[in-house]
Amino acid sequence: MEQHYKLFRVRELADNDEDFIAALAEAFLGEVPEDAERLKKAVSEKDYYNAYQAAHKMKPTIDLFELGVLDTLIEVQDWGKFEKKDDDVTAQLAVVLTAVDNAVAEIKSDFNL
Repeated sequence: MEQHYKLFRVRELADNDEDFIAALAEAFLGEVPEDAERLKKAVSEKDYYNAYQAAHKMKPTIDLFELGVLDTLIEVQDWGKFEKKDDDVTAQLAVVLTAVDNAVAEIKSDFNL
């Protein structure tokens, strides 16, 4: 439990309300994988606007669950925001996607979702 994510800040936000913590975990599973797919597609298509939008939307949840890739996600976000056509963010994207995949699998298991 909690190898690929941390619940410390989630518990703090939820005031240790287990039902609320479970609801936040469900919200994570409902939003983050979808946003990650959108981000992956946008980066592959060099769709800077949608890459920025998807990364920006993911930031608070990635931060709250402490996936450890916030700075890397911000690099991808800034690539889109500033249309850094000369930069290649595929390595950073891979780090973010791996962290998301690991956290998703672990949260599903930990919360029986």
